[in-house]
Amino acid sequence: ADEVALQALLAKATVLALGPGLGQDDWAKWVCRQAMQVRRPMVLDADALWLIDRNRLHRDDVVYTPHPGEAAAMLGTTPARIQANRLAAVQALQREYGGVVVLKGAGTLVADKDSVTVCPAGNPGMASGGMGDVLTGVIAGLLAQGLSASEAARRGVCLHAVAADQVAAAQGERGLLASDLFAPMQQRLNQIEGA
Repeated sequence: ADEVALQALLAKATVLALGPGLGQDDWAKWVCRQAMQVRRPMVLDADALWLIDRNRLHRDDVVYTPHPGEAAAMLGTTPARIQANRLAAVQALQREYGGVVVLKGAGTLVADKDSVTVCPAGNPGMASGGMGDVLTGVIAGLLAQGLSASEAARRGVCLHAVAADQVAAAQGERGLLASDLFAPMQQRLNQIEGA
């Protein structure tokens, strides 16, 4: 029954966002395997990054969004080595996994097979629970609007970071919550569409 229900949901989806809140138990592994078999653009974050089989994907329509700890696990190294050379790390991740890689952190990097972009916006207040989940949702939403994985990742990262900077400028970095970004992101999107 679970498999039939999941297959029905996956068939309806135009984009998949997988990882936040998923867990790493047998059920999560099963869900991850089922999702990987569906040919849909997807954003992989959090627990999904620990569960993926790198040999199955290597698709242009997949966005990976690791923080340095997740990136280290994906490459079989340490977070310190990732942080020591973030550019080399994001390029290695992209070569190894394909698609688009968003290496989160100070100066978030977005790499596709052709280029690497740095987002200069963002602040330390973003190192709080749920921020990555919001970023995953933003990128997935942009994918659902028809943007390429590369464009969705770049725009999503910048929108997310600029909104966080806007909130931090108004109320400070301390205590910044993921939900604080919703209103400024909506305002920015409406400004872009109105331009």
